[in-house]
Amino acid sequence: MNKIHYSKPSITSLEVEYATRAAQIGWGERCYDCITDFEEKFKQHLGVKYAHATSSCTGALHMGYAAIGIKPGDEVILGDINWLACAAAITYLGAKPVFVDVLPDTWCLDPIQVEAAITPQTKAIVAVHLYGNLCEMNKLQVIAAGHNLVLVEDAAEAIGAVYHGKRAGSIGNFGVFSFHGTKTLTTGEGGMFVTNNGELYEKVVTLNNHGRPPQTSTQFWAEMIGYKYRMANVQAAIGCAQMERIEELIAKKREVFLEYQRLFADMPDITMNPEPAGTVNGHWMPAILFGKSYNFDREKLLTKFKENNIDGRCFFWPLSWLPMFDRVETNPVAYDITERAVNLPSYHDITEEEQKRVCDVIKSFICHKKH
Repeated sequence: MNKIHYSKPSITSLEVEYATRAAQIGWGERCYDCITDFEEKFKQHLGVKYAHATSSCTGALHMGYAAIGIKPGDEVILGDINWLACAAAITYLGAKPVFVDVLPDTWCLDPIQVEAAITPQTKAIVAVHLYGNLCEMNKLQVIAAGHNLVLVEDAAEAIGAVYHGKRAGSIGNFGVFSFHGTKTLTTGEGGMFVTNNGELYEKVVTLNNHGRPPQTSTQFWAEMIGYKYRMANVQAAIGCAQMERIEELIAKKREVFLEYQRLFADMPDITMNPEPAGTVNGHWMPAILFGKSYNFDREKLLTKFKENNIDGRCFFWPLSWLPMFDRVETNPVAYDITERAVNLPSYHDITEEEQKRVCDVIKSFICHKKH
């Protein structure tokens, strides 16, 4: 019985060809050629003015937060169910992540809870498009503007998602993306900072060059303490090939999700990744949330997956459950759903037969556990 992975990249001869060429000639004066090309392709796809490739999405967030002036004592609001990196980068600058509850249908930031959490110390709101699901950006933009706050889009998981005609990541003051090996578009590791604000872009480019402004003619001269989150040229070469296949990669993710949706259509009281009117879900990672009519035991299901040679992946934990943060008992939705949900295998070349195998294991397990 072949193994069904929860995720793996789609790498073809095109990526191998581009990476090989970069390894052969991408040095010296040509050491940034693929990076520049990747950035250009990405900003055209997204419809933004500026894009800056980084070694990780975490690095892009860190520099973005630094560029907007996040400092010790500041507060940044984000949804409680998230990957750790979004909050970690806030703490790197001595600021405090403030975790608020999420919506029960999208599992993304609840705008009502965001507004209630704003204090004089609040400097930014981070809209994380979880699993490709979209935050309510119109409402968040109104809140941010009304309180003079920066609206950050963490679109690490949302390439391919579209919110009322605008691609995810292009709507906030700045956006970030991840190209980790599990993502729809990958460079192995890597990220991207995007914005339409030229001044903000220049700050990030300077920060990512150890504090050396790009226009500086004096060799090794730095004007501030910066960082080094550069993407490698070979990585960017892979990214260039992936950008040439971007529509194919996005379409396949949607195809995989729709097949799961069809397979689970006969199961009552479950929720899967939503697609509200006017939006397109990027469907990076299909998820299934079991209603309370099921006596669902996530760990036992993950064990059953393992017995059937299937990689299981749990839903993200509430960040406020982690030992480095304080509990936030006023986030009932986040605390309730996390252990009633799992992610489903969704790599590009997964077959319908493999998806059915995943579905059959779940249905067999659930049938024995339902009230």
